[in-house]
Formats: sequence, C-alpha cells, structure tokens
Amino acid sequence: MRISYLRCTAVGISVFVFRVKLIGINSMFDKDRFIEECIAARADGQQAVREVVTAAVTDSSAVMAGLGEPQQAGITQLHRSSELTILNFAWAPCMSLMPHNHQMYAVIGIYSGREDNVYWRRNESSIEAAGAKSLGVGDVATLGSNIIHSVLNPISKMTCAIHVYGGDFFEPEEPRSEWDHETLQEQPWDIDGVRKLFAEAEARFNAVDH
Repeated sequence: MRISYLRCTAVGISVFVFRVKLIGINSMFDKDRFIEECIAARADGQQAVREVVTAAVTDSSAVMAGLGEPQQAGITQLHRSSELTILNFAWAPCMSLMPHNHQMYAVIGIYSGREDNVYWRRNESSIEAAGAKSLGVGDVATLGSNIIHSVLNPISKMTCAIHVYGGDFFEPEEPRSEWDHETLQEQPWDIDGVRKLFAEAEARFNAVDH
C-alpha cells in the first residue's frame, strides 16, 4: 500500500508540476488569438463564446497587460463584423448607463473592478425592474437577445470588461432602444450619446478632489 501510495503521490506531483508549467506558458493574453477563438466559437453558439471569455478573464492581470491599462473611460473596438463584435469597455468610476437592449446575444467578462446590472422587462406602458446581478473580477454573464439591462460601476476606480456580441453592435439588424433613467420612456439607441456619457462621467469624477 505504501509503495502504491508513493507512486500515486509521485504521479500527482508530476501532473501538478506539468500543469504549473502549462499555465505558465499560456499566462499571456494574446488579443489576436482571443479574437480568432471567439470567431471560431461563434458557430457553436453563445455558450461556446462564453467558454472562451471565461478562460480569458480567469487571468485578469494577463488581460489587463495584453489590452493595456485604460487611459480614459470609453468603448474600444477589438473586432467588428456582421456576425460578431468584440469590445473593450472601460467604465468611469461611479458611472451608470441607462436601460438598453442589444437585439443580439451578449457575453460579458469582467477583468477589473465591478459591474452591477439591473435587468428590466417590458410592461404595458414602459419597463420595470425584474432582477439584478453584480459581477466582479473573473465573473462572466450571458445575456439573451431580448434582455434589457442597465449598468452601474459602483466603485471609485475604472471597471474594465470584455463584451462579445453576436452581431454588429453598432448596426444591428433590428433597431435598438434605450430608456430614460428617470422616466423610463423608450427612445432610439444613441451610440454617440453613450460615448458622450462615458466622457462626461470621467470628467465629473476627475473634477472631484480625491
């Protein structure tokens, strides 16, 4: 029994050492390779894309090193086609984004900070809150094409996330909507207005003496 135990232990150590070496080899985040893997996974659906994103944000520091520390809040395009869009989001401290839909599935992976999501559903006159989920570093969320959500960065530093969308985020096949924060009235999605919100949120935070 002892010999068998020692042999099993030795094998276990060998496997452990091998795995450590393997992790070390793959510890760098390669943006181009990530994009290629997402494109390849798209054919197998949202869950396959989720697996690629999950594997990436498991090593959040490698993603940060690979994409670079954000110098300002905003949306950076990593890949765009009619079938798949990959964006790098840098949320300004304490900023929020109004309820909106995507008209395509989304996979969201957090690699720095925290992202609080409120999920909404339509009612007879507008929308109403239907749930919430807080995402931290390493967490991944999948959103169906009909999901409406709003986003808050609740902390006093930037939150960074990779967003993968199952279509052209900027020119979806079906028109997108956003809802006013206060009145919850529906209106057409305004991407230029969203970019302005990012800039204003960052300026507002920087104007405060920390």
